[in-house]
Amino acid sequence: MELEPQPPTLRFQVLGPVQAWRGEQPLSLGSPQQQAVLVALLLNQGRPVTTQDLVDGLWGDRPPPQAVAALRTYVSRLRSLIEPDREVRAPAELLISVSDGYALRIPGEALDLSVFEREFTRAAIAKAGGDFREAHRLLATALELWSGRPLAGIPGPHAEAHRSRLAERQVAAWEERCSAALEIGLHAETVSELSSLSAEHPLRERLRELLMLALYRCGRQAEALGVYTDTRKLLIEELGVEPGAGLASMHARILAGDPTLMPATARLADPEELPAFVPPAQLPADVSDFSGRSELVTELRDVLRSGSGQAVVVTSLAGIGGVGKTTLAVHLAHSIRSEFPDGQLYVDLRGPSASPADPAVVLGDFLYALGAPETPDALEQRAALYRSLLADRRMLILLDNAKDARQLLPLIPGVSGSAVLVTSRSRLAELPGAHLVDVEELTPEEALALFSAIVGEQRVAAEPEAALAVVTACGFLPLAVRIAAARLASRPRWSVSDLARRLADQRRRLHELQLGNLAVETTIGLGYGQLRPDEARAFRLLSVIDTPDLPLEAVAALLGTDEHEAESLAEALVEANMLECFTPGRYRYHDLLRLFAQRQNEKLENADELQAAVLRLLDQLLATMRNAARALEPDDILPETLHQPVSPGRQLRDSTDAHTWLRSELALLLSTIEAAVQEPLTLLRPTVDLLMVLNSLVEDPTHAQRIRVALHAAAHPNADAATLARVRLGLGYLQHVAGDFQEAEASLRQSLALQGPDDRTHLRVNAANLLAVVLSLADRPAEALPFFEQASEISRSLGATISEARLLGNIARAHLDLGQQEDAARSAEAAVAAARASGNTPCLADTLYQLGVVLRSTGSPGEAAPHLREAHKLYQSEQRRIWEGYSLARLAPCLLADDQLPEAVEAADEALAIGQELDAAYCQGLANAALGEALLKLGQPARGLACLQEALAVFTRLGVPEVVPVQDLIQLQQHTEPTAPPAP
Repeated sequence: MELEPQPPTLRFQVLGPVQAWRGEQPLSLGSPQQQAVLVALLLNQGRPVTTQDLVDGLWGDRPPPQAVAALRTYVSRLRSLIEPDREVRAPAELLISVSDGYALRIPGEALDLSVFEREFTRAAIAKAGGDFREAHRLLATALELWSGRPLAGIPGPHAEAHRSRLAERQVAAWEERCSAALEIGLHAETVSELSSLSAEHPLRERLRELLMLALYRCGRQAEALGVYTDTRKLLIEELGVEPGAGLASMHARILAGDPTLMPATARLADPEELPAFVPPAQLPADVSDFSGRSELVTELRDVLRSGSGQAVVVTSLAGIGGVGKTTLAVHLAHSIRSEFPDGQLYVDLRGPSASPADPAVVLGDFLYALGAPETPDALEQRAALYRSLLADRRMLILLDNAKDARQLLPLIPGVSGSAVLVTSRSRLAELPGAHLVDVEELTPEEALALFSAIVGEQRVAAEPEAALAVVTACGFLPLAVRIAAARLASRPRWSVSDLARRLADQRRRLHELQLGNLAVETTIGLGYGQLRPDEARAFRLLSVIDTPDLPLEAVAALLGTDEHEAESLAEALVEANMLECFTPGRYRYHDLLRLFAQRQNEKLENADELQAAVLRLLDQLLATMRNAARALEPDDILPETLHQPVSPGRQLRDSTDAHTWLRSELALLLSTIEAAVQEPLTLLRPTVDLLMVLNSLVEDPTHAQRIRVALHAAAHPNADAATLARVRLGLGYLQHVAGDFQEAEASLRQSLALQGPDDRTHLRVNAANLLAVVLSLADRPAEALPFFEQASEISRSLGATISEARLLGNIARAHLDLGQQEDAARSAEAAVAAARASGNTPCLADTLYQLGVVLRSTGSPGEAAPHLREAHKLYQSEQRRIWEGYSLARLAPCLLADDQLPEAVEAADEALAIGQELDAAYCQGLANAALGEALLKLGQPARGLACLQEALAVFTRLGVPEVVPVQDLIQLQQHTEPTAPPAP
C-alpha cells in the first residue's frame, strides 16, 4: 500500500503571495528583494543558480553598485530563517553554496508549485487512461493550491517572466479541469465557470470551444453558436485571423447536430461517492454568566421563529462597541438552535477592523460547511449556489460584526425557512426588510447581576452601595462591567469599595478599565528598545501622519533623507517587525504599533522635530501636485503659491500617470492636510497651497467634504490676507459645486476683497471668473459679465492663453443670458478656435461644451449635438467625471429635439447617475429635466412628471432660471387630457 507523503516541516508558497511556514508557524521572509532571491532559488527546484543570474533576475540591466554584497546579505538572512538551529560556522544543509552561486535543496512536497505540477501530471495520466472523474478530482486539488496572482509583490524581471509562465499553467489547468468536467456530465455546472474564464481570457479559443460544448449539452444551442460568432468577430478585429480548427470544427458539428457531442453519461456523481451531509454547528460557546435582557431575548426569539411567506427573517442588532451585541446574539442563537435542525452557520465579519471579511471568502467557507463538492470563483456564482443549497433547509445564520449592507447582502438566503441574525456597530437601515434592534446599556439591576455573577454574590451583598457605584461608573456597559469585575475577582484582598474609589477618579477611569493593554505595550516596548537610534527616530516620525500607508517618497520626506537611506531604514523596521510592507515601496503600521509610536512622540515632547517632518512632506506633496496639474494641462499656467517648494516632487509623465498618482495618494494628501491644519501658523501657507491644487483636481463629494472642513480650519484669525484669500476661493469653489450659490458668492467676494484691487494674478482671475459663473447661475448675467471681462483682461496681460480661451466661452454664456445671441455665438466660436490652436485638450473640451450650450439655446440643437458629443468624449479621456455629466445633460435635449428619444433617455439617465454619484445638484436638475421631457414623449407620463418635479425642486432650491421652463412643462402636462386608449 502506498503511503501518502507526510507534510514537510518547512513549506513554501509561490502560487499566490510568496509565503513560508515552519510547521503551522508563518515565517517573515524579509524585504521584497530578499523574497525575490528566495523565489529564484525555489523556482529552480534544487538546481544551482549563479550569482550573475540572481543579480540579473533581481535588478535587470541596472544593478546597484553593491549588488553582489546585497545578494550575499539576502542569502545569509535566508539561511538564518530557513535553518534557525544551525550552529555558527556550520555548513548549510538546505540553502547551499554551489560553485559561483547557490541552490535550495528542499523536498518536492515543501513547494506548492511542485505539488501542483505533480497533480497536473497525474491528472493527464488518468485522463489518458479514460478515468475522467479521477482527472477532474486531481485537477481540482491542483487548482486549490492557488491563492491569488503568482509571486504577488515580488520585484525583478525574473519574477515577472515566471509570473506569466505560471499564469499560463493555471489557465491550462482550468481548461483541463473543465474538459474533464464535461466528460463526466457536469456541463450545467461548468457553464458559469467557462463564461467567467472566457471573459477573463477572451482570445483563448480552447475555453470558447469548451463553453460552446457545455452550452450545447445544456440545450442552449443558439447561445453556443452565438459564442462562435462573437469569438470570430473578436479574433478578426483583434488579430486579423479566423478561428482555429478546433473552434471551427465545434461550430460545424453543432450546426450538423453531431450526436457524438452529447455525453455518454450525464450524471453529476455517483451517489455512493457523495459524503453524507453533516449539519454544521458553528456557533461560538455561550457565556455561563449571561445576565439580563430577558424581555429583549423573548422578543427576538419570537421574531426569529416567525419565518413565514417568501421573505427570509433578518434581525440586526446595533449598538456601540462593548454593549454586548455579540454576547446577546450568541446566547440567543443557542437558545433556539434546536428549531433549526439543518444547522447553524457563524462568521465574524470584522466590520470595525481595517480589513473586513470578504463576502466571497465567507461564502467559500459556508459552501464547504454545507457540503458543496466544488466552489465557484466569482462572488455572484458563490452566492447563487449558497442560496440554492439553503432553499430547502432550515438554518440559523449568525453574521457577527458586519460592516455594512453591501458586505451582508450576498450572505442572505433567498427564500424563507432560514433565519439571519446580524450584529453591527451601524444600524444597517439600508438592509431590506430587516428587523432592526438597538441594543442599549444594561439596567442597573442587570449590571449588578452580571457583576455579582463574576465577583461572587457574597462580596457584592457585603457592599451593595459600592457595587452600585462601580457599575454606575462603568456606565452600565457590559464590557466595562466585565473588565471591572474581572479585575476585582483576580484581587481577593481588594474590597468592592477599593475598586469603587479607583473608578471615582474620572481622569483615570479608562486606565482602570483596561486589561491586557499594559502587556501589549510592554511587548512592543521590548522591540522598540532593540532599535538603533536612527531606526527608533524613523519609527516615531513615520507615525505623525495617520494614513493607511506611506509611499517611499513620503517616508524619505518625513525622515529628511534620500530615498535610498529611507528605504534602508524602513526595511530595517520591517525586518524588526515594527513596520509592515505588503507592496514594494509602500509601508504601513499595525494600529497598535502606530499608537505606541505616537505615545513615544508625546513622551519625548519633540514638537519642533514633528513640525519639521510635516513641513518636508507638505513640500514634497505640493511639488508633486503641481507636477500633476502640469501633466493634466501641460500648456496652462499654474496659480501663484505662498510657499515655493524645495523638493522637485515626483515626476509624472502624462495625464494617466497623474490620475494614477492622485488616486493612490489621495488618502495621504488628505491626512497630511488634516494633520498640518492642527499645527501652528508656520505650516499654514504650504498647507493652503496644497489645498488649492487638490481642490481643483478632486471631484469626489466625500473627499470634498474633508477638504471643506480643512479649509474652515485653515481660516485662522491670525492668518495673513494672501492666505485667507485662497481659503475663501477654495470654499467658494466647493460651495458652488454643491449648489450653495449664496454662500459661494459671499466667499468669492471676500476672496477678491482680501486681494489688492490692482492685483493682476492668476488668483484674481480664478476668483473673478468663479464669482461670474455663480452670478450667471443665479440669473444675474449683467453683474457677471464685468467679472468675466476683468478676468479675461488680466489673463491676456499674463499671457495665459488657455485661461483666456476658457473665459471667452464663459463670456459667451453671459451674452446668451443677456439675449445677445450673435455676440454669444461669436465668443463661443472664438473660444473653440483658440482652444484648438493651443492643443490643450481640457480647454478644448470646456469651450466645445460652451459652444454646444450656446447653439442649443439659440435654436440650433442639431449643430450643438456634435460639439457636445466631442466635449463628452474629451471629458471621458481626461477623467473629468462631473463634466461628463454636464455634457450628457446638455446633449439630451439636443437629441430630444431631433426625435432621438431612446438616445436622449440614455444620455439623461447617465448624467443623472453621475450627478447623484458626485452630489452635483445642478447636474441632477438638468438631467431630470431632460429625462422627464423625454419620458413624456415616450408615453410615460407618471415617471416623466416625477422627474420634472425633481428637477423643479432642485432648480428652485438653487434659484436658477431653469425653474420657469420646467414649471411650464409641468403645468402643461397636468392640464393635458389623457389620451383615450386605442380600440382593441
